[in-house]
Amino acid sequence: MRNADLNQKMRDERREKILSCARRLFAARGLAATKITDIAADAGMSQGLLYHYFVSKEEIFTEIVREAFVKMNAAARALEELPLPPREKIRMALIQLLRSIEESEDFTNTVLLNAQAGISDATPAEAQAIIRAESDVPYAVIARILREGQRDGSIKPYDAEELSMVFWTTIKGLALHKAVNGAAFKAPDARILASIFFSEEL
Repeated sequence: MRNADLNQKMRDERREKILSCARRLFAARGLAATKITDIAADAGMSQGLLYHYFVSKEEIFTEIVREAFVKMNAAARALEELPLPPREKIRMALIQLLRSIEESEDFTNTVLLNAQAGISDATPAEAQAIIRAESDVPYAVIARILREGQRDGSIKPYDAEELSMVFWTTIKGLALHKAVNGAAFKAPDARILASIFFSEEL
């Protein structure tokens, strides 16, 4: 049983290594310019071993898109369920997202890759379907939290959907800025962004 568990752990680690390396390469080069051999080399494994996990670079790309939305949407729904006032949920989301942008290369690459996937004709059909089905979820969640905050007076009384769009496009814009500037990037103070939404000063 121990050997089976160890083998499964090794398979899981290899799979995650493939996805992480591919995420970085796709973000930097795009799907069309990235070869399966590039991904295998970057992951430190043979092309034959990689094919034990994924049949094509398109399948890898689609899995990255799928996992990104599964994680993002689960996090958004978990945020909404927290027993906190709306204002604190927004504050927490901003702090955590800014920290992810500053500290996580995978997070930044995921934002860049998803931006490319949303506008590229090269995006696999299955990935396009995932984007159409899932991309509105975080926007809707934040809009509901903001609307709840408007009812208690803690959030500015603008259109909640428009405020949500500002929330997410700001986060995505900062992630793209990090992708361009790399280690030189420093996330802005969360209070600057919070001031866009909160009715009174922090």
